[in-house]
Amino acid sequence: MGKKKASGKNHQNSRNEKSKYARSRNEKVKTRKAKERFLIVCEGTKTEPNYFKSFPVPKDVIEVDVLGVGKNTINLVEKALRIKQEDGDYDRVWCVFDKDSFPPKNFNAAIKYAEDNNVEVAYSNQAFEVWYLLHFDDPYIPKSRKDYEKLLTKRMNQKYEKNSNEMYKMLLDRQPQAIKNAEKLLKQYNPPNPANDNPSTTVHLLVKELNRFVRK
Repeated sequence: MGKKKASGKNHQNSRNEKSKYARSRNEKVKTRKAKERFLIVCEGTKTEPNYFKSFPVPKDVIEVDVLGVGKNTINLVEKALRIKQEDGDYDRVWCVFDKDSFPPKNFNAAIKYAEDNNVEVAYSNQAFEVWYLLHFDDPYIPKSRKDYEKLLTKRMNQKYEKNSNEMYKMLLDRQPQAIKNAEKLLKQYNPPNPANDNPSTTVHLLVKELNRFVRK
């Protein structure tokens, strides 16, 4: 009889352990689902990833994966879609890329391809530095990217380092103005044609999305 009781007790303990494990796993699943997950796939390997990784988003409510993959336009969108399909658990997927010297049809085709596949785009024409320049209330933004570094150095009163991981902090106080300037700049193009709208950027759209999670 003693052995039977012990066996029953062990069986009960086993059930309790399984129940405890199930509750723990369910809690983890609920926590995972409660988080929003963002995937940000960047054309550049340092400049853009360094900037977006600097957003102080709380890890308990959002997970942001920022990748610099060194691909461009349509190739970048395809890479983002592959990652999305392999993971399957991202709420939002963004691609960040520049017009650079790519043919207009490639640039616009990449934007449309992304939109058709529920991938959002933060583009810049011609380069990501357009977004930085918009932090300064300056009506002149050069159409050629070769002038960006020189002008940013002047506006910042220090040498602009392209791959700096301090740009978010350095420009944070001016960010609200940059958003307004970016919106104003886009309104000048009617109808919009991203490949020809030089200068222009939609980086502020991604910035506003991330700002929803930044605790004041």
